[in-house]
Amino acid sequence: MSKHDDGMRIRRAVLGDEHVDRAQANQTPFDADFQTYIVEAAWGSVWARPGLDTKTRHLLTIALLAALGQEHELEMHLRATANTGVSAEEVKEVLLQVAVYAGVPAANTAFSIAKRIYTKDTTDD
Repeated sequence: MSKHDDGMRIRRAVLGDEHVDRAQANQTPFDADFQTYIVEAAWGSVWARPGLDTKTRHLLTIALLAALGQEHELEMHLRATANTGVSAEEVKEVLLQVAVYAGVPAANTAFSIAKRIYTKDTTDD
């Protein structure tokens, strides 16, 4: 299997078919090379490595995105926790770590995003 095939398989498993299909449909010639890079480098190389399981990689990704203030990507990955077995309780613990090591403002923003997602998800049932 190629890095691209591995990457698409893992990307779909983590982010969900709907997200990946939407990203593919919105791809243009301008960003096609970038999309290929993301699939092969991030998903097909790093996420595919055997050293950490998917759940651990996802928790690390959430922590890093929160610490870096990458709100759009953080929201996307928080929504994807349903696909990786990451619980709201685990996210809460990760964000507490973010508060200590990356700062309260970063964690505050991340908690706000997570609270909105988890509250919406539990009220939609």
